[in-house]
Amino acid sequence: MRTLFLNPPGYEGFDGGAGARYQARREIRSYWYPTWLAQPAALTDGSVLVDAPPAGLGLADIAPRARDFDLAVLYTSSPTFAGDVKVAEAMKEANPSLTIGFAGPKVAVEPERSLLASPAIDFVAREEFDFTLAEVAAGRPLREVSGLSFRLPNGSACHNSDRALLADMDELPFVTPVYKRDLRIEDYFIGYLKHPYVSLYTGRGCRSRCTFCLWPQTVGGHRYRTRSTGNVLEEAALAKELFPRMKELFFDDDTFTDDRRRAEEIARGLGKLGLTWSCNAKANVPRETLKVMKDNGLRLLLVGYESGNQQILINIKKGLRVERAKRFAADCRDLGITVHGTFILGLPGETKETIAETIAFAREVNPHTLQVSVAAPYPGTELYRQAKENGWLPPDDGDVPLVSESGTQLAALSYPELGDAEILDSVDAFYKRFYFRAGKIAEMSAEMFRHPEMAGRRLREGREFAQFLGRRTRAS
Repeated sequence: MRTLFLNPPGYEGFDGGAGARYQARREIRSYWYPTWLAQPAALTDGSVLVDAPPAGLGLADIAPRARDFDLAVLYTSSPTFAGDVKVAEAMKEANPSLTIGFAGPKVAVEPERSLLASPAIDFVAREEFDFTLAEVAAGRPLREVSGLSFRLPNGSACHNSDRALLADMDELPFVTPVYKRDLRIEDYFIGYLKHPYVSLYTGRGCRSRCTFCLWPQTVGGHRYRTRSTGNVLEEAALAKELFPRMKELFFDDDTFTDDRRRAEEIARGLGKLGLTWSCNAKANVPRETLKVMKDNGLRLLLVGYESGNQQILINIKKGLRVERAKRFAADCRDLGITVHGTFILGLPGETKETIAETIAFAREVNPHTLQVSVAAPYPGTELYRQAKENGWLPPDDGDVPLVSESGTQLAALSYPELGDAEILDSVDAFYKRFYFRAGKIAEMSAEMFRHPEMAGRRLREGREFAQFLGRRTRAS
């Protein structure tokens, strides 16, 4: 089947691709690679991958292309689902014979509700969907495809048997040739990564049990299933060959450092390739592992600190001690490893006092840059179940509002001691108290002085950040 894998158009500047941890319009322009769509595209001969948001494509650009395909697979998320349904309906109108399927955590945890949302949707792919979609694209009858829910002629839903998680990750083909064929790496920006960057996964799943985290609880699982070291290094070498302008390779595994011995092996191989690279890490990596990685090209770690309050970390099952995180931060600073820290406000147990504690903690560990989010109770996560059980969500049976009409994050949770408006307002306060201090301003200025090529980019990001704060102030 002539197959289109599509990350649909949505809110302007909205990062909702199948690589974004939390789908939202961010403070500065940010786009992750649609790796979870690139993988089935790599399995499907003659397919095309279109990532509409970073390419600047709207519905008027996408709908006419429906006539060129027999099958279209749309990646969807909870915040974008209603808009993605409209895209599907427009495509079906343009080509009534087009078979349309949806994939992503949203449909994995709510398959029947998602499928029946519109007659334009013919099927949804549950669980890990690479080979599910490849079988559909190959023309296998829908009723024979594991991991699929599809629409019967009478309009009702039929659910096939579950598909087991992939055991041998080396069975998956490389995604970088799909990037080269269908994407422009210059379209992908992340504020703390060098530009242009390329990202890929060396494994799936995460051993941690964080109650808020989307992918491990919906699609990836809690067992860290990894590609062999040789397989990873082969694709890293290919990425270097395919993208000579690539300045950084990012490993987007939930926690790349979960398997420390393997992380060290891959690092040594990357060192021989002469690559600059970065990855996601938990704030408990031993100094000796950090040193091996740093000595072999590691530049930056993306670290989910989440909170500076120990009880909140316990509440969300983070499996991290505050003091250990502080020691980790000191080790990174001593070894010259840049850290981008992420924090979440509004998690269970949050109060005005714990927010102040987290801001103080962030200033103490002092990552080079940070991102502050509000707790997002995505369906399928333990946080969502807790919120429903404890009345932390608005009294409405509909979808939980996770983003505003412009695509920026909303505070969906509200507690007796801390309201949603207070949580949202605290995000701005967090940013201002962290960045608007003499030491941090001097640090960022020194970076631009040492690296003149960064000056224009940082000034643009500074303007975008100031505009973000200004919009939030006017909205409040």
